Amino acid sequence: MRLNLPLGAAATVIALALAGCATTSDTARSGSTPSTAAASSMSTMSTAGQAATSRTGAFQGRNGKTVAGTVEIGQGMVVLAGFSSDEGPDLHIYLTNGDQENDIAAGKELGSIAFDKTSQTFSLSGLDAAGFSTVVIHCDKAKAVFGAATLK
Repeated sequence: MRLNLPLGAAATVIALALAGCATTSDTARSGSTPSTAAASSMSTMSTAGQAATSRTGAFQGRNGKTVAGTVEIGQGMVVLAGFSSDEGPDLHIYLTNGDQENDIAAGKELGSIAFDKTSQTFSLSGLDAAGFSTVVIHCDKAKAVFGAATLK
């Protein structure tokens, strides 16, 4: 389940094209915003088996792509702030233990991601994030890592 919560973050968007992953449709950018009450409820929700403390990381581009912003994992949620990415039609967010294709295959996909939304939130849906060290932005269509953030 993916929720988009406004976090008031700002980001500079730098666009580069990837030949196999260079276009997007309006449906990739669309999404619903939950009510304030639902957002508040989800942000304070704690799920058993998940890390009690939050971990954070800063995105860095990979493979000639630009990805920026921060990620915070805690309270059963993965929250992106100040996020921007190069455009791609099939971008997904993964919890992994590295930023290579075999790490993505062994990781857990959390959902589709919008390259142009600065604030995005994803539910961990009972997943214990403590066993993962990296958050990866990946274009599934092109099998390309756009960016990654090491969690601290």
